[in-house]
Amino acid sequence: MQPGEDPTAAIERAALRLLARREYAQGELYKRLVEYRGFPADAVERVLQALASKGLLDDGRYRVARLRSRQSRGQGPLLVARDWRRAGAEPQDRLLEEVDWLSVALASLRKRFGTQSPQDARERARRARFLQNRGFAADTIRQALRIAEAEEEDSA
Repeated sequence: MQPGEDPTAAIERAALRLLARREYAQGELYKRLVEYRGFPADAVERVLQALASKGLLDDGRYRVARLRSRQSRGQGPLLVARDWRRAGAEPQDRLLEEVDWLSVALASLRKRFGTQSPQDARERARRARFLQNRGFAADTIRQALRIAEAEEEDSA
């Protein structure tokens, strides 16, 4: 902020600069502006409300963008929901249900381990931990491992 400058203008400029790079949840942007940039909390809140009313800041759009980003990196619904919560955007089950998480898990598994099925229980457990760490639910992990092993048997 420059001397004699209206803090509202400086906050809006900083917020728009951040939003130009990627989508933010309102809570995440608030935290960045108040804690990291040192702007007054009440002024930041007013500016964010104004940006939201203009459609420049939208938690729904943030959720969709983060969902697509995490999904394209082969990460599961548990990581997506955690990411939303950390940013201050409440998780939406409807959005999570639109994705075929089994195919995402299979693609992630194939990318990391190839198409060869695990040789023993230890290797199978290693693959299960990999998927678990990427945010997939236990049922999805079991199905993905079963399908991957069945595909290997079919191709042999």
